Amino acid sequence: MSKDTAGRSGLGGNSNEETYDMLVIGAGPTGLACAIEAKRAGLRAVLIDKGCLCNSLFHYPAHMTFFTTPELLEIGDMPFSSPNQKPNRMEALEYYRKVAEHYDLDIRQYESVVSVSGSDGEFVVHTTDRFDRKSEHCARKLVVATGYYDLPNYLKIPGEELSKVRHYYNEPHPFFGLDVLVIGGKNSAAIAALDLWRHGAKVTLVHRGSEMHPHVKYWILPDINNRVKNGEITAYFNSSVTDVREDDLTIATPEGPITIPNHFVFALTGYHPDFRFIEKLGVQLDEANDRCPVCDPATLESNVPGIYLAGVIVAGERTNEIFIENGRFHGKQIADDLQVKLGIRSPAFA
Repeated sequence: MSKDTAGRSGLGGNSNEETYDMLVIGAGPTGLACAIEAKRAGLRAVLIDKGCLCNSLFHYPAHMTFFTTPELLEIGDMPFSSPNQKPNRMEALEYYRKVAEHYDLDIRQYESVVSVSGSDGEFVVHTTDRFDRKSEHCARKLVVATGYYDLPNYLKIPGEELSKVRHYYNEPHPFFGLDVLVIGGKNSAAIAALDLWRHGAKVTLVHRGSEMHPHVKYWILPDINNRVKNGEITAYFNSSVTDVREDDLTIATPEGPITIPNHFVFALTGYHPDFRFIEKLGVQLDEANDRCPVCDPATLESNVPGIYLAGVIVAGERTNEIFIENGRFHGKQIADDLQVKLGIRSPAFA
């Protein structure tokens, strides 16, 4: 049972001992959508996140602009008003805060899930907070909506452990006048390279492909290609970084290895879901299908009775298939199934 005190809860925290109908692991846009649909179906729901509300969005680059329009980011039938055709990170964070407040969602922030015990109908989720205090939460059903942004794809090369190597990009100011290398060939790498160059960094780009990925957004691709063509950004294609040291690094190129001076490295080579956590829950991964978790496509219930999956995690390693735009609908699928299985007929909201 929940042993939280009211002072340790997030939004709408509840200190009463109770068993929830649904516990959602992950308080991003998809997790919020799941909790909203649960409340609409008359279910009692709680969300748990190891970070803040929409933790992944919070850690996106400070001036990031979404590649989509505001209405495609909406959840809970709440309008996302923006003067921009494509909203930015700050607008999205404010929007999701307002949604959480409107629906008075029970969100336990900065609480990490350590383990899950029990089974369908009587799960117990064991957590710890920032001060290593332990809590337990009982729930009849679980939803895993943990996304993938917390786990970067590591290079596994000597020197990757150095503090100069970063797997996330935030803003350009600290790198003015420095030799910065960006690894990757997709949107994140292109955006970071352009942003760094425009703010005075000396940028080198390394990508294992023969050119920038064709899926780079249509307004970004010509920009990065022109910077490379003009020699404003130095690029090495069909190449890879093999060793990083304090003051320089080595790149394997088609012409042979080269060593260049370097102050910082941004290894923007993608991210992946927490497959280890999913497997610990007993969820099977389809190794022949890009490690997609086994689940019913209609209800999103996994092979483990009572454990549901939502958001990008459903697509396994194909993280470019599910975004907020389509993952936001997973909550309705799950809530509809739970409403029937738990015998709750009267929705809480009209």
